[in-house]
Amino acid sequence: MLDAVKTEQALLEVNNIEVIYNHVILVLKGVSLSVPKGGITALLGGNGAGKTTTLKAISNLLHSERGEVTKGTIHYRGERVQDMSPADLVKKGVIQVMEGRHCFEHLTVEENLLTGAYTRTDGRGAVAADLEMVYTYFPRLRERRKSQAGYTSGGEQQMVAIGRALMSRPETILLDEPSMGLAPQLVEQIFEIVKAVNEREGLTFLLAEQNTNVALRYAHYGYILESGRVVMDGPAQALRENPDVKEFYLGMSDEGRKSFRDVRSYRRRKRWLA
Repeated sequence: MLDAVKTEQALLEVNNIEVIYNHVILVLKGVSLSVPKGGITALLGGNGAGKTTTLKAISNLLHSERGEVTKGTIHYRGERVQDMSPADLVKKGVIQVMEGRHCFEHLTVEENLLTGAYTRTDGRGAVAADLEMVYTYFPRLRERRKSQAGYTSGGEQQMVAIGRALMSRPETILLDEPSMGLAPQLVEQIFEIVKAVNEREGLTFLLAEQNTNVALRYAHYGYILESGRVVMDGPAQALRENPDVKEFYLGMSDEGRKSFRDVRSYRRRKRWLA
């Protein structure tokens, strides 16, 4: 059913894009994906697969790194957006939470959150209501709201980064590597909050994640990237049960969990790269 929704109500469409850095380095090689309204879509793959580049191509942040989309199209709500400025895309409801938990370290947690509402024009009351909403999802931030962000933990800084994005009243959040550097318990907590925001607020998420196991437990649909190409996609449940995904990304086979050495040597036999 979700697959049908994915096709019929696509909010974001990426069609056969290629991305080149410094005019010579080809990073994405014909990536296509579709993000349905109100869903959680996972972009999976190892380090260097092209996940972050895909998100930056969508949010138009490539130019700061001398990258550009040289082929293909990106549409949001049916409108071509790849030539828009990042600020204009934010006004349309698309915001990216960057990898690495970027915060204004010298500002307090609450001041960081309020920077997310900087461009809003709907009044202090609406901003205050959304700040309360963020504190409801992240009660730890309420406790630390007067603390300087640079002195908070990695998990708290990730919460600040997501909360700040929520303060902009987005329709779609591009979430880059939310689990990076966090303890497993914190990773689960972050993904539970993403799930709650998705279900209660109706926000759409496209998240890039190396932790395939946790991502496929919370996402509705997934795409697997390798070397700048989509090599597999499908409903999250189907990907979790796929023998190749179990073998290459979850470290599991029909005989049980395999060692990293076993998985690494077996990668050479990937059917989709044969």
